[in-house]
Amino acid sequence: MTQETEQRIPLADLLVFHRLARSLTSSLDLNTILRTILDHMERLIQAELWALLMLNDERTELYYAIAGGGEEAALRDLRVKVGEGVAGWVAQRGETLIVPEEASESTLDARPDPRLDPALLHSGKARRVRSVIALPLKGRTGTLGVIEILNPRHGQMNDYTIAFLHILADHAAIAIENANDHARIQQLTITDDTTGLYNVRHLYGALGRELDGCLHTALPVSLAFLDLDRFKLVNDEHGHLIGSELLGRTGARLRELSRDRDLCFRYGGDEFAILMPETGAEAALAHTVTLHKALTETCFRMSNGIELRVSASIGLSTAPADGSTIHAIIAAADARMYQVKTGGRGVVRGA
Repeated sequence: MTQETEQRIPLADLLVFHRLARSLTSSLDLNTILRTILDHMERLIQAELWALLMLNDERTELYYAIAGGGEEAALRDLRVKVGEGVAGWVAQRGETLIVPEEASESTLDARPDPRLDPALLHSGKARRVRSVIALPLKGRTGTLGVIEILNPRHGQMNDYTIAFLHILADHAAIAIENANDHARIQQLTITDDTTGLYNVRHLYGALGRELDGCLHTALPVSLAFLDLDRFKLVNDEHGHLIGSELLGRTGARLRELSRDRDLCFRYGGDEFAILMPETGAEAALAHTVTLHKALTETCFRMSNGIELRVSASIGLSTAPADGSTIHAIIAAADARMYQVKTGGRGVVRGA
């Protein structure tokens, strides 16, 4: 047998690598990709904990995106600072860290690796860490996160396992970047450039889904339709740049004043909409009146130093009382908003 033949990768291994690449590139959903990565780690190596940590947007901390060993819930709110502990060390340097069991033990001449200090591992329940495999997920723009395996079963930290984990990390980084790029593109298609709120296209989709849910669960859904009062005067007096800035600041303020489950949209021009899931007519009216009062009391200091305020005429509709279709709910809220406009402006009108 020649040396070249001896160095060939077995067919079974090639099939494993092929299935890995295929499974990681078959989806653009980040949660599906993370679950696939964890599944491959669990099948490859037995350990006390498998985890994948991702860097936050500021690239200062890692959070546990997914974990095995029944600890995902316990780890969800934990954070690891870059440079701290095993995962932080790997994220900071972009290098693989392998600490075999014998290297973690104290000897007469050496101390345990300080990165294995349980106080720095942030690995959920208290555990004695005997060995670690941690690999960076390196993409086009740098390190995205860290694969961390604590206390793998003795004898599994061999060259084959480490090589496979490096292949897994490379494919995982590509899949995660593709998913993030796809998510950013999707976000651009449903976002209004001026305000940063969702656009009317997304309103129709979100309202349609809520109405479908309303039919199946019998829970109501409400919509507030807002038209800023005399907004044309802002453009006429201060110019369209200030007008656009005020629209953006108004949109941001509406998002601040809305509840976490509510969705805010720019419908077009100086018109906005707020979708309120699982909210009946009375609750929607009470919340919107409070929101409108806070909005009108807000003083916006513009980039040119002037201070401006806004008022709005608001109409409300609620499904199923006002209908069960997108057109019916939007039309009902729009009609009540125009009743406010013709009746003096600046108030909220419900059913």
